[in-house]
Order: sequence, then C-alpha cells, then structure tokens
Amino acid sequence: MKADIIFFNGEVITVDAENRIVECVAVKKNRIIAVGTKADIRPYVTKDTKCIDLNGKSLLPGFIDAHLHLTIYGTNLLGVSCIEPHIHSLKDIFQDLRIKAEETPKGNWVRAWGFSESLVKENRCPTKEELDEISTDHPIVVIRTCNHTSIVNSLALEKAGITQGTKDPEGGIIERNMDGSLTGKLIENAHMNLFEYASYSKEELRKGMKLASDEFIKKGITSIHDAGAYGEGSETIRIMQQAINANEIKVRVYAIIGSLTNSHHFVKKMVEAGPITGLGNERFKIGPAKVFTDGSSTGPTIATREPYNHKADDYGVIYYSQEELNRILGEAHQNGYQITAHAQGDRAIEMLLNCFEKALSEHPRKNHRHRIEHAGIAPLDLQERMQELDVVIIPNPVFMYVNGEKYLEYYGDRVEVMYPARDYIEKGIIAAFGSDAPVTMVDPLLGIHAAVNRESHLGTAVGKKQSISVLQAIRAYTWNGAYASFEENIKGSIEVGKLADFVVLSESLMKVQASKIKDINVELTMIDGKVLYDPYQMSNNIRNNKSVSINE
Repeated sequence: MKADIIFFNGEVITVDAENRIVECVAVKKNRIIAVGTKADIRPYVTKDTKCIDLNGKSLLPGFIDAHLHLTIYGTNLLGVSCIEPHIHSLKDIFQDLRIKAEETPKGNWVRAWGFSESLVKENRCPTKEELDEISTDHPIVVIRTCNHTSIVNSLALEKAGITQGTKDPEGGIIERNMDGSLTGKLIENAHMNLFEYASYSKEELRKGMKLASDEFIKKGITSIHDAGAYGEGSETIRIMQQAINANEIKVRVYAIIGSLTNSHHFVKKMVEAGPITGLGNERFKIGPAKVFTDGSSTGPTIATREPYNHKADDYGVIYYSQEELNRILGEAHQNGYQITAHAQGDRAIEMLLNCFEKALSEHPRKNHRHRIEHAGIAPLDLQERMQELDVVIIPNPVFMYVNGEKYLEYYGDRVEVMYPARDYIEKGIIAAFGSDAPVTMVDPLLGIHAAVNRESHLGTAVGKKQSISVLQAIRAYTWNGAYASFEENIKGSIEVGKLADFVVLSESLMKVQASKIKDINVELTMIDGKVLYDPYQMSNNIRNNKSVSINE
C-alpha cells in the first residue's frame, strides 16, 4: 500500500496508549497507514506521494469537542453579537440592535446573543423599556451568554403569551418588579419556552449550521457532540442530517438527543420512534438521551447542596424531581440509549447519579458509558460514585478561564472541586472536554490552556490543584471524546487503520510555555484525508520526495 500524503519532520502527538510522539504519519485515502520514523514511512512513499514538511510543528488527532451547540452557535452568527470588540456599554448594544431592526421586516424577530453584565460598563441587564425604545414593531430578545436567561421587549412577551398574570413555568422564572409588573427578564425554563415562538426558519437553521461547521474546522475541530438547540428537537436533527448529506456540515456529528426546550418531550418521542444510541455512520450518529436537571453556573442557577456564598438562601433551580428524572432517563436506558443530563451543581449531579444507579440496578448493562454534561461542582463523594458507576464526565475547563472570579464569588472554596480534571485522572474517570460553545469560545487550544494553567483571564488562580499536563489535556480533547461516543476504535488517536482526521498547529505544543498555549494557531485541518482548512497553504508546499530527507 502506497501513501497519498505523508507528513514528516514534525511533532506527531499520537495520543496512543503509550502517548508516543513521533515524526511522521502516512495517509491513504481517508485512513492512516503508517506512523513512526522516516524509516517506518519510507516504504509507503512513491513519486506521486505528496510530502508535507511540518518543520517541527505539532500534528495531533483532530480535536473532538464533546459538548457544544452547533445550531445555536451558527444561528447566533445571523444575529447581533454582544461580544464584539466595540461593545463596551448597553448603548453600543442598543445601537447595533437598532441597525438590525432597520434591516429586518416588521414583525420578525431581532436577536442578540452573548450578553454579559460584566462586559458592559453599566454592569446590568437591559430593561424591557429600553428594548421597547429600539422598536415596538419587532419582537426583540437579548440572550445572556449562559443561554439560560434572556431579556425581551413588550412585543416579544406578547408573542409568547406572557402577561402579568402568567405563572412561572416549572423550573423557570418570569422576573417581576416589586409591583408585579414584568421586567422582561426570563430565566431557565421561562427563557427556554420563549423559543417556541422565537424559532428560526428552516433556511436560517441550515445556513447557521454551515457557518458553524466552517468555524469549527478553522479551530481544528473535526468531530463534535452536538448538545441540542431550542425548539422541536427532531426537526433540528432532520435539518442537520440534510445539511450533512449535502456536505454543508463537514465536521463529524454525534447528535445528543436533547433540546433546550422541553427536552423530556424530545427524549420520549425518540425512544418511542425506535432509533438508539450508535445508529448512523462515521459522519453522523445518534448519541445519548439528554435532559436538563439544573441551571447555569454564572446565572447562577445551578442546584447546590449548600447555599451560594453570596446568597445565603439560594440553592439554585431543579428542573425535575428524582422520580421524574428516574422515569424519563430510566426508560431511555431500558430501551438501549446511552443517557446523560446537564448537571452543574452537586445536588443535581447527585440526583443524576441516583438515576444511573437505579437504571443500572433494574436493567444491568455493561459498557453503558452514561455521561454527565458539565458536572460543575464535583466533590470527592460524588467522584467516588462516578468511579463506581463507570460514568463518563464532560467538563468545560474554559469556564474557569472565562468565569473564574465569578465562581470564587458564588462558590468560594468549592472551586477546588469544580471541573476537577486532575481528580478524574487520578481516579481513572474518563473526562472528555467540551467548550459548550457558544456559551464560551469554541477554541480547543484555549480549553487546553485553561486545563493546564487553571487561571482566569485576569490571572486569578481558580482551583489550581486541578491543573493537568499538556498531554493529559490533549487526550481529553481527542481520545476521550471518541471514547465518550463509542468511537475510540476509529478516531481520537493517530494509529494505523484510524480515520485521517488531523490538526496541524503553528508551533510545537510540547515546547511552548504553558502561559502561551492559548496563542497557538491552527495551520491546517484535515478530515477524512482531505485538507479543509489551510490558510497558509501548507498543503501546497509539497516537497519532491527525491529532494527531502525522508528518502535519504
């Protein structure tokens, strides 16, 4: 067998069982056919083989983001961004919303995303009245960065059928002023339910999915675990498959069966329909059944066993009773699904572990790989139960970089066991990293940086004892992600027979200073043996195999 492409003279981080770092890798069609030294690769080289000189740069397995929101990330790009460099105040956001409203037909939604009080000088949310001043002809929604809260204008409330007399939905809050009037702020399920009315068109969803896939590839991401979107989940899954079949979505997708709106309805519908976890192919597979158990770590609305440090009477929000959670996910487990839930606070994590324990006792299954999405506050007693139940954890190290100071304010010493990557490794618990984009930046190198340094963007140490090595962080963003989707036999490491999904970085990841990891760039992304991102034309810098040292 002769190679179509070889990469040589590099730092090839294989992420195999021995964590080997070699210099060359050879590809035939969409598979890896050789890994090792120049001598190992030489027999696969012909006059037609493309020889790409890495010049000492790192080549890794393509990054696998084990928890992000493809559709939300993409459709956000169609709206107003609250994280642009020019945004310093509410006034700046209002100006962008006015421009968007002028471009939008009357009656259509105007949306903004990524809002955070801490990023504007007023240090507060906009009000309903301020949004009404922008337009009363367009429903307007400003979505907080956590995707668990929004602020809307009067027309948006009217379209959603929310009046002063509307009761809070279960697991949600319609915020009110002291006199009972509506502020326009919708929290948790009240926010989620809004998107039954603020949904995107099929055309917008598909356009957004393509935009998101293109952005992920630029960051070296070759596979994603999609954690769901707003609205009716089966329709989103259908559109996603159509976009994949049309090659508009080029990243590989492990589709978590969950929705930000009434997730239990979507789970029930899919369980009744018949398909289970693992159905699909190398480009698209059905993933676990997922619901929400609690809220946002920065809301803060996560469900905790002890009150928040800054609010002595606040323990967060719980979406379901233990009995409801056991029933919803227990039925999915019984019918062959991998199961998971968004569980951030220790009270929510404990409930989910109780659910796993009950489901497995009633219907035992080996190699179930049930997951916990986020697992924010995970003290030692819960870690021990995770280990006993053989659970896979999906933490988000970049949260510590972005939210470190807020976490210290809200949770105090509990940051020592927030997203505790080192504890997981020491206990043999497999943890696959995810960005939760668009809640945070999608960049895996920033996630690796955060896991290695455990410091906020302001340089504050946040649970420093949980820092891990570069190789450990790489594994959490590659092989562990493949394991979390039952796909470690075909991807997640650079080994013979696996898919040729690679990322090439701008320098050596093993030699760079830990504080500079976030500054490394992606120079090439390959999926299925095809170069899909190559801004510096690395793949065009092909050496004649007779003139390079590989044949010496």
